Amino acid sequence: MAKRLVAAMAKSLDPYFDLILDDDVSENRWPRVLDYYKKAGHQSIMCQALNKQRFDDLKHLETKNGWTLARSINTGVTNPSSFTGCHAGDLESYQLFRPFFKDVIEKYHVGFDMEKHKHVTDMDVNKITEKLEEHAKKKIVSSRIRCARNLAAFPLNTCGTKESRLEIADLMEKVFATFPAELQGTFHRHTAMSDDEIKYWVDKHFLFRGGDVMQAASGYHADWPHGRGIFVSKNENFLMWLNEGDHLRIISMQMGGDIEATFDRLGKCAKAVEDGLRKITGEQEVYARDDVLGMITCCPTNLGTGMRGSVHILIPKLIKKIGLDGIDKIAREMQCQARGSSGEHSEVVDRVDISNWRRLGFPEYELVHDMVKCVNAISKMEDECE
Repeated sequence: MAKRLVAAMAKSLDPYFDLILDDDVSENRWPRVLDYYKKAGHQSIMCQALNKQRFDDLKHLETKNGWTLARSINTGVTNPSSFTGCHAGDLESYQLFRPFFKDVIEKYHVGFDMEKHKHVTDMDVNKITEKLEEHAKKKIVSSRIRCARNLAAFPLNTCGTKESRLEIADLMEKVFATFPAELQGTFHRHTAMSDDEIKYWVDKHFLFRGGDVMQAASGYHADWPHGRGIFVSKNENFLMWLNEGDHLRIISMQMGGDIEATFDRLGKCAKAVEDGLRKITGEQEVYARDDVLGMITCCPTNLGTGMRGSVHILIPKLIKKIGLDGIDKIAREMQCQARGSSGEHSEVVDRVDISNWRRLGFPEYELVHDMVKCVNAISKMEDECE
């Protein structure tokens, strides 16, 4: 591995943006470093789901877009600290390498059985019955719910090209023009923004910046920043990220704790995108989806709804008492997770980000229920702190 990194440096490759393959992966061989990882304390889900025999059985298969099992696992091979350790290149990846991905999916999405279950999508806001309690709502700074979508006509961005990303951006620019008046806004391409504009949107936490080494190891950031951009609605409560990871990330957000309004807007935005795609392309099935796995995403952890609903909640006393790790442990027991308010690994001062953990096998409104229940419980613990 050291040899690989030295070679990468010699070629001026940036591991935070460029695709750098492990030596064995590049030769479609069993990655010998996995033998070491399997003896170590931490194993990614990929490492747990794969052995040499399974690799050898599947390594010669290739999807129509040229994706292989070796490419799927490169991120976990080159990043031993990875939690998941693998990505798909297209919908066919989940089918062709099913013995491997089935184990990965069922290990992460605990309780989901690919032989028995089917994913159901339901974004009906009227089905939300769990409500934020007043003590919790008063502590919430902001609410944000997003969902990932990929277009059926293109490979996933792990397997994409500069040309495919630009085609997606051009297509979506036409789709944006079909939005109803209340969702209209402006599309900002990364390549057309000045440094001051980039700083402005980054400071508002609207703009993604790339630079994730685990995503880069699967090709997410190839040809950066071409084909990337953000759509921002006029009132800035609806965003879309283009080609950050998945093709589309549809985001509904607002200040305060009105979860129902945030979720309702997300459903309307997702429908407007789908309707616009159908109008422009003339196709009915515009998203990559599967009856069992739901919405198809690059990362197996996002399959199903591709949805993450979150709030930033002020809980300074609880942070001081048990820290972020302690709060996250409580959240995990309630099917949620706690992160820094600026994302994973960010500094925690007086607030945390609480979001649903589950994605697959549950309709969207039930995942909102998960988050609401957890936030109510965390808020009560804050009030009980001495």
